[in-house]
Amino acid sequence: MKIHLCYVGKARDPHLNAVAAEYLKRAGRWVRCEMRSIEPARQDFFERYQGWRTILLDPSGQKLDTPAFVQLVRDAEMRGQDLAFLVGGAEGLPPGWRERADLLLSLSPLTMAHELARVVLAEQIYRALAMLHGHPYPR
Repeated sequence: MKIHLCYVGKARDPHLNAVAAEYLKRAGRWVRCEMRSIEPARQDFFERYQGWRTILLDPSGQKLDTPAFVQLVRDAEMRGQDLAFLVGGAEGLPPGWRERADLLLSLSPLTMAHELARVVLAEQIYRALAMLHGHPYPR
C-alpha cells in the first residue's frame, strides 16, 4: 500500500511543510508515504493516479470522524489499495476534478489555509496508521 498526499501549488511555508513531512515520515514505518506538489495545467491528477483511490479535500465533502477515517485507511490497507489525497491550492480545486474523485473529504467546516490542511491531513494519516498497528501515539 502507498499513500500520496498531493497539493496544488508550491509549499510556501517551510515550517508547516516540515510538520506535514514529519508526520508522513513517521507513517512511513507502516506504508510508503510521499508528499508532492502537482500543477494541474501540466498533469492530470487522475491519470497520474489511475487505479488508486482518489480522495480530494473539499469543504462540501463528507465529514468523517477519526474512527471512520481509520476505517477508510483500514479498508484500503486490507485491499492493498493505494490512496492519493489532493489538497487544493489557494484557488481551490481545478474545475471538473470534484466529479472525478472517488471521495470528497472535508477536514472541518472551518476554512483553513491549504498548507495547514496538509498538516491536519498528514497527522490524521499517521494517527490512523498508528491506531491500526497498535502504536501508542493516539492514546
